[in-house]
Amino acid sequence: QVQLVESGGGSVQAGGSLRLSCVASGRSFSGYGMGWFRPAPGKERDFVTAITWSGGSTRSADSVKGRFTISRDNAKKQVYLQMNSLKPEDTAVYYCAATRYGNRLSDTGPDYDYWGQGTQVTVSS
Repeated sequence: QVQLVESGGGSVQAGGSLRLSCVASGRSFSGYGMGWFRPAPGKERDFVTAITWSGGSTRSADSVKGRFTISRDNAKKQVYLQMNSLKPEDTAVYYCAATRYGNRLSDTGPDYDYWGQGTQVTVSS
């Protein structure tokens, strides 16, 4: 069992930065792949970015490539989302998720087993 709690959301002007954190509880965090999702029109959870269990590989949606960076610290049981050059269209609730497929870098919500409660990010123009 893994429980996830996000933090770090807030309001920022376009072009600004935010860093989201997701802390996990449970003994097996290091074996899980992690991802960040946000809602999109017609999709409850739209893929943003993912990282393998080791942190050695990442994958991101085209809309955030070059602006968002995912990382993790298995010793601290945390995963991070550094968001730079934020745009108004990045406004959303951001959800952290864990998948037992530690190396898959899945962009599919159903592949993820555990979800956080979400943290709101608002970007104003």
